[in-house]
Amino acid sequence: MKSDSAVGSELSRELSLFHVTMMGLGMMIGAGVFIGIGSTIHRVGPGGLLLAFALNGVIAVCTAMSFAELSSAIPRAGGAYNFARIAFGRGTSFLAGWMEWFASSVAGSLYAVVLASYMLKYVLVVLFGLDLTDADLRIPIKIAAPLMALVFVYINYRGASETGKIGALFTLGQMVFVGGIAVAGIVMAIVQPERMANFKPFMPHGWGPLLATMGFIYVAFEGFEVIAQAGDETIDPKRNIPKAMLYSVLVVTLVYVSVSVATVVAVREVPPEARAQASTVAEWIGQQGPEGKGQYGFGEAISRGIPFGGLIVTLAVIFSATSALNATIFSATRASYALGRDRMLPAAFASISKKRKTPHVALAFTGVIVLVVAGVLPTKDVASCASMMFLLLFFLVNLCVIKVRTNMGDELSYGYLMPLFPLFPILAIVCQAALAVSLHKVSPLAWVIGPAWVVSGMAIYLLYSRSRALRTADEILVFEEERAPVKEGYRIMVAVANPENALEIVANTYKLARAKQAGVELLHMVPVPDHVPLSDAQKYMLAGKEAIVEAMLYLAPRFPISTTIRYCRSVARGIISAVRQKKIDMLIIGWHGRRRARTFKLGSTVDPVVERAPCNVVVLKDCGGEGKFQRVLVPLAGGPNGALALEIASILADPESGQIVALNVDTGAWTFDIEAFVDAQQERLALPRSRVRAKTVKSAKVLETILKEAESYDMVVMGYTRQPLIYQVARETVPEIVAQRCGKPMVMVNSSGGIQSWIRRWI
Repeated sequence: MKSDSAVGSELSRELSLFHVTMMGLGMMIGAGVFIGIGSTIHRVGPGGLLLAFALNGVIAVCTAMSFAELSSAIPRAGGAYNFARIAFGRGTSFLAGWMEWFASSVAGSLYAVVLASYMLKYVLVVLFGLDLTDADLRIPIKIAAPLMALVFVYINYRGASETGKIGALFTLGQMVFVGGIAVAGIVMAIVQPERMANFKPFMPHGWGPLLATMGFIYVAFEGFEVIAQAGDETIDPKRNIPKAMLYSVLVVTLVYVSVSVATVVAVREVPPEARAQASTVAEWIGQQGPEGKGQYGFGEAISRGIPFGGLIVTLAVIFSATSALNATIFSATRASYALGRDRMLPAAFASISKKRKTPHVALAFTGVIVLVVAGVLPTKDVASCASMMFLLLFFLVNLCVIKVRTNMGDELSYGYLMPLFPLFPILAIVCQAALAVSLHKVSPLAWVIGPAWVVSGMAIYLLYSRSRALRTADEILVFEEERAPVKEGYRIMVAVANPENALEIVANTYKLARAKQAGVELLHMVPVPDHVPLSDAQKYMLAGKEAIVEAMLYLAPRFPISTTIRYCRSVARGIISAVRQKKIDMLIIGWHGRRRARTFKLGSTVDPVVERAPCNVVVLKDCGGEGKFQRVLVPLAGGPNGALALEIASILADPESGQIVALNVDTGAWTFDIEAFVDAQQERLALPRSRVRAKTVKSAKVLETILKEAESYDMVVMGYTRQPLIYQVARETVPEIVAQRCGKPMVMVNSSGGIQSWIRRWI
C-alpha cells in the first residue's frame, strides 16, 4: 500500500553480488585489524590471538545469518534501522539508525587516520629518508587524514557504481597483499615447523583477558552491516545480499586466522637488542608500538620475517584502509539517508542527486562527521566506542530477527531463512552482550561517549523525530477508540469483521463474559487495500463500525464495553498487537469455514492468531443465533488444550439440560485415562458430574470416528493443534480436518500459559 514516506527519486540499482561482497570484505579487512593483531598478542598471547579471531568469526556468522534473513525480506537502505522499525517501532529504530550512523562514521575516520599514518611514514621516512618520529608526524597526519577522507566522500558522491567499482578494486588489491602474507606465513610454518614453537606459551596470561580482547577487535567483523545498507542499490537483493554476507564473513575469518599465524611464525627468534625485555617471539611482537602495547607488532614481525615485508605490509595496510574507508562512508550515508527518508531527520537527508542518483545531503553530513573526528578528536577510544555500538546494534538485530520471524513470518517474502531458528540469534545475543560489557576493561571512555551519543539521540527523537516521523505501511494505526472505565479482572476481546456475523459472535461472547465476569473489548481491523492511501481509509470503516454497533447493542447493557478500530497491513498482526497492548485474557474470533490459500490450514488470519496470541483463543464456526446446545461433543487426546475445551463446552452448553460428552478414540498406540481427566476437570470447573460423561471408542481411524460421532451432537469443541506456521507441512492435523468437514457448529480453542505464553506476550 502507499505510505507517507514515498520518496520522489530512487537510488540506482547497479551493484552485483561481486560488488557487495567486496564492499563487505573491504570494510572488515580494514587496517585497524592489523594494528589489533599486535595489541591482541600483547593482551592474550599468540594462542589467544587465534582464539579471539576464530570465536569472533563464529559469533559473526550467527549475526550474519540474522542480517541475511532480514535483508532478504526487507532489502532497503537503512539496515538495522529498517529492521528495528518493523520489529519494535519508531523510537527503537531511530536509536538504531542514530548509532549506526555514528559508528560507521567514526570507523571511517579511524581508517582515514590509519591510511594517512602509513602513507606519510612510507613516503617521508622510507622513500625520502627523513628522520621523523611519531610526534613529528602527528600534525601532518591530522591534516592528511581529512583530505584522504574527502577523496572518498567524492567517490561516494559519484554514485553507487563508482563506489562499488573503486571499492572492489581496492579490496582486490587488499586481498592480494593480505593473501600473500597469509600464504607466506603458512609456507614458512610447513617448511620450518620449528617456528610453531613461537606459539608457546599458548595463552601466557590465561583466559581472563580473552573476552575483553574479543570485544575490542569485534569491529573487524562488522562488514556485513554495509552490505545490508545496499538493499536499494543491489541487483536481485533477495538472493545476492544474503550470499554476500555469509561469503564475506567466512572468507574474512579464514583470512584473519591465516594472517595471525603468519604474524606469529614470521620471526625466527627474538632480535638480539630486545632479548633483555622479551623472552619469546610472541612477547616481543606484543611489545612493539607506543607504550609497548603491540600496535606495530604486525608490521614489525612481517617486515623482519618476509622478503620485502615492509613494502608488502605498507601496501596491504593502505589498500585495506582505503577499501574500509570507502565502505564505511557508504554505510554511514545510507543510515542517515534512511532516517531522512522516514523524516526521523530533516527531509533534506533523503534528497537524491538527480545526476548522480546518490543521497548527496546525507553524504555531506556524514563527511562532516568523518572529517571532524579524523582531524580533531582522539580516535582510539572513540573507535572503541564504535566497536561497542556495533555490538549493541548486532544485539538489537538478533532480537529483531526473532520478533519479525515470529510476528510477520507469513507476511514477508524471504530470500533466505536461517537453519535451526532461533538458536543462532540467541547464541549471538548472549555472546555480544558479554563482549560489550567486557569492553570497558579496554576502553572505559567508550562507556562514556557511547551512552552520551545514545542520550543525545533520545533527546532528538523526543523533541523532533517523534512528531514528524512518517507512517509506514507496516505500522498499526488507531482510527477510532472508545474506552470504558478500567475494570480489574478477566478481559475478553472480540474481533468483529462485519454485521453479518456480529450477532453470531456476541451471543456466545455474552455467555463467556458472564461466566468469567469479564470486561469486553470490541476490535475491528479495517481492510484497506494495498493500493489505497491511508487518507482514504474512512471509506472502508463503515462495515466495521456497523458491526461494532450491532455488538454493543447486545452487550453494552450487561458488560463494560471498550471499542477500537485499527489498521494493519496484516489483520492477524493487528489483532495480536491489540491483545498484547490491552492485556487480554481471552480472544474470540469467528471463522467462515473456508480457507482461501493452501499455505494456511484455517486461514491467513486464524492460523497466525491462534499460534501467536499470548492468551486463550476461542474460534467460533457457525455458532450463531440464540440456539441452545443440548449435546456437546468434546474430543480429547490428552493434549494441552483439553482442559480449556471442556471449560468452554460447559459454558456454551445449555445451562439447564445441556449434556457434555468427552470422547477419546483409543487407537491402541497409548492409553489416556479419560475418566480420571474428566473427574479432575469436573472438580475444577464445579460441574455437576451428571452433565459430563466420558466415552471411549476403540478405532484405528481417529478422524472418521470423530466425524461420525459428531453427527449426533449439536456442537463440537476441540483443541487446536499447535504448529509453527513457518514449519507447516502439507499433511493436515485431525482438528483442522474436522473443522473443515464437520457440518455442525464448532468451536476450536487454544490455551495459553507457561513460558511460551509469556514469550509471546512480550516478544
